[in-house]
Amino acid sequence: MTIAETPHMEPRPEHPAAQAWRVFRTRPAALFGLLLLVVIGVVSIIGPSVYAVDPFEIVWAPLTAPFQTPTAPLGTDYLGRDILAGLIIGGRATLLVGLTAALITVSIGIFIGAFSGYYQGWVDDVFMRITEFFQVLPPLLFAMVLVTLFSPSLVVIALSIGIVSWPATARLARAEFMRIRGLEYVSAGRSIGARNGRLIWRVILPNALAPLIVSATLTIGIAILFEAGLSFLGLSDPNVMSWGLMIGGGRQYILDAWWVVTLPGVMIFMTVLGVSLVGDGLNDAFNPKLRDR
Repeated sequence: MTIAETPHMEPRPEHPAAQAWRVFRTRPAALFGLLLLVVIGVVSIIGPSVYAVDPFEIVWAPLTAPFQTPTAPLGTDYLGRDILAGLIIGGRATLLVGLTAALITVSIGIFIGAFSGYYQGWVDDVFMRITEFFQVLPPLLFAMVLVTLFSPSLVVIALSIGIVSWPATARLARAEFMRIRGLEYVSAGRSIGARNGRLIWRVILPNALAPLIVSATLTIGIAILFEAGLSFLGLSDPNVMSWGLMIGGGRQYILDAWWVVTLPGVMIFMTVLGVSLVGDGLNDAFNPKLRDR
């Protein structure tokens, strides 16, 4: 066979993940947000090994300003505890609660939205009435009640945030399942005898993940703010340092010692900003029009 007779080889289609990353990396704001989250995550995980100071230990005089003593580079709080140690250790609890609550929110939302959007009829009616019941409840107030009824541990706080935050994800999943279930490839699978469980979890869900991933990313930021709000109100584990606990403990000293509240507040702001920027980048990355362009 001559070169001229060599059959033309079609290029292999690009993987959807590679397509999404190609669009994502062209967004400077999204890359900046990803860098922020990576730095905060690495510092929270590795930082305690490098800066081995107990955040509950009294190391210097109370309300010492930043850069006044090498013992506490970023100053001390109202009890004389190291602010820098609290910021490093507190990132672990804050991020853990945010990620866990987001996972719970997405799991409940996808489960209810998938069955509601696929089966429709009375199943849809029942699940939507449940969703509306949780949607009209004041989220923060309901979370406060749950945390008050049980011990204010990180697990209870994450569960409480996840329980009050899932309705929006459920409605999004329901809309996606209702849209996809009527497409030809789903009808073809149903016609050849594919079971409903396989169609829901193996056929429809992978094609509905794009907006759900974006929603899950933004839910992390909401959960972090929820945790900070509960800690600010004193509804957190006092034995676990978090950024919200630092703000709640030092709020009455904000006029005399700005750093006690401002520094953990800046960390929360930077984390939520990073999550928001990454969420916007993922929204663009999963947009078919932008991928094709």
